[in-house]
Amino acid sequence: MSRHTFVGPAGVSVAIGWDRPLETFYVQVSRPDPEDPSERDTFVWKGLAPGELSTAAAAIAIATPHAALPTDLGTTLETDRLQTLGSFDGPAQAAMKRQRFDRDL
Repeated sequence: MSRHTFVGPAGVSVAIGWDRPLETFYVQVSRPDPEDPSERDTFVWKGLAPGELSTAAAAIAIATPHAALPTDLGTTLETDRLQTLGSFDGPAQAAMKRQRFDRDL
């Protein structure tokens, strides 16, 4: 799993990366909770389902309105994905995927 974090206006934080077990890019956007500044309020969270965001461009499109992102982020995210191609699920990950598959039938 990779994770790159960027700061946007008004304390907004954008996390974007590649989740190999789910085979998806993901985006989390949060801001300080107005009722408890020590907590974060996540108001965008995409890439939770397997294959939900299949391209770096899809994740970047979601994140772009919330923070200034580097122009080479797409290359960085694709490199993150490519570096995991030889990785396989461990026993716990495989069991969870089987459980999810069985539940969806």
